[in-house]
Amino acid sequence: MKKMIFTGGSGKFGKVFKRLNFKRKNIYYPSSNIFDVTNLKKMERFIKKIKPKYIIHSAAISRPMHLHKKKIERSISTNIIGTSNIVKLCHKYKIKLIYFSTNYVYPFKKGNYKEDDPLLPFNNYAWSKLGGECAVQMLKNSLILRICMTEKPFVHKYAYSNLKTNFMFHEDLAKIFLKLINKKGIINIGGPVQSVYSFAKKNNKMIKKKLIKIGKNNLPLNSTMNIWKFKKIL
Repeated sequence: MKKMIFTGGSGKFGKVFKRLNFKRKNIYYPSSNIFDVTNLKKMERFIKKIKPKYIIHSAAISRPMHLHKKKIERSISTNIIGTSNIVKLCHKYKIKLIYFSTNYVYPFKKGNYKEDDPLLPFNNYAWSKLGGECAVQMLKNSLILRICMTEKPFVHKYAYSNLKTNFMFHEDLAKIFLKLINKKGIINIGGPVQSVYSFAKKNNKMIKKKLIKIGKNNLPLNSTMNIWKFKKIL
């Protein structure tokens, strides 16, 4: 029953996690007004009040992806500097940090990327998440999760059949998430390798198939991860 602060409780994963863990009184979901990652003093006041043993940091600017090109200062302030602020406080108050990153930090050519493989983010969003990782790596008592997940039901009317990924649904991660928090280092988190179309069709037989052209929409055709470490934990 160690106390935890969960950032991003109003986000897509945060809402699912909160719903599945609503009976747990030891998890706090402060709003961004109370726990503003760009405001070190505000966060420190809340940390002194709660005295958490863990901070689960899922708050970030993600979609729409073009925001990270048009307003890079906002992306940098929240995803990079905001994460660095949390790392500073975790170090100061001896708090374990669990950081949500993304599979998009890997190159998008061969796939099957392991946690210690070279990185090459393919867009500004991925660079902002890797920037956060750089700060977290300096904190020994930390865990970085490179995650590939999406909403349930699948939100689009069509899915790409030639784009391989490790998608899993938010609720599938939320159900087993607390099994991960005492691990350290980096763990790839996702489901079996398959096309987006194969993944989506399992829950929606009416989903339409579509092909993505190389270079179209700036999406990686193969950013699949090796999830052996994740499966071993489960």
